Amino acid sequence: MVDDLVVEQRKVDADVEQVKARRVRDRDRMDQGLITNPKDLERMQHELQSLERRITSLEDDELEVMARLEDAQRNLDTLTAQVAEADERLAALATARDEKLAEIDAALTEVAAERSTAAEGMPEDLMALYEKLRAQKGGVGAAALHQRRCTGCQLGIDAAELGVIKKAPSDEVIRCEECSRILVRTSESGL
Repeated sequence: MVDDLVVEQRKVDADVEQVKARRVRDRDRMDQGLITNPKDLERMQHELQSLERRITSLEDDELEVMARLEDAQRNLDTLTAQVAEADERLAALATARDEKLAEIDAALTEVAAERSTAAEGMPEDLMALYEKLRAQKGGVGAAALHQRRCTGCQLGIDAAELGVIKKAPSDEVIRCEECSRILVRTSESGL
């Protein structure tokens, strides 16, 4: 819009200059006495008055275009500043995102190393069951039994089932009746 108004202002400026040049040329002809016929002289005076009115009209148009151009330029400057501010914020957010991703990648690497160490010596059939459940259950194949509740499905385990779990040997694989995840018994299981 600013560019369109700049073009419009140049056109109006050129029109004003063209009419003023014609006025100067006609006055010079009259002042030099080149027009001697009274009718031609009268016609020339009417034309000069017409040119003056045209100049006034064009100058009014020029002022209007200049005012619109100033408003448009002010709006453009405001929007440009907003875009620059948004770009800065976006760059800051991208940097923060990249830092968080690096932290997450480092944590994943650490967890993978811990998992690898913890999985050493586990029976292959137990690891196969765990991986199968993990794939089926959104990445969680085993869940802690915490205060008589499976932390995988968040459901409480009834007293009869808790009795069975309590009597089972510590090396027996126990699974949640609701979600089928492997239940990991701890001191906080509530048994």
